[in-house]
Amino acid sequence: MSDDRYPLHPVGRVESPLTDPGAAPKQGDEGAPEAWLVFAEAYAPALDGVRPGADALVLTWLDRARRDVLAVHPRGDESRPRTGVFATRSPHRPNPVGLHRVRILQVDGVRVRVADLEAVDGTPVLDLKPVLDGER
Repeated sequence: MSDDRYPLHPVGRVESPLTDPGAAPKQGDEGAPEAWLVFAEAYAPALDGVRPGADALVLTWLDRARRDVLAVHPRGDESRPRTGVFATRSPHRPNPVGLHRVRILQVDGVRVRVADLEAVDGTPVLDLKPVLDGER
């Protein structure tokens, strides 16, 4: 493989009551609290059209994850066979990009309150995308 570089620049950060990755829910629908996505002021125009009630996909950079892990016991359950990370939702992977389906609750300037976000406080936000009709 080539040594191409693809720089990513966070557009914001997560503000959440979750501070310990080990204690955070594994998925958003497993009891994740409401949280805020706080975008840099430069990205305010990008939030035009983001509305409460919509479902969205948040892409994050899981900055506390390990990048040298290629196989895990799914969900940390050692009774399950080791599985390649590309077949799991493990945060530990070569490029720790987080994908979170959330519901938009409120938009206040560059702050967007969401439900069901399992990302911990301070996690960099890379992007926000609407869920399209018919998307699973």
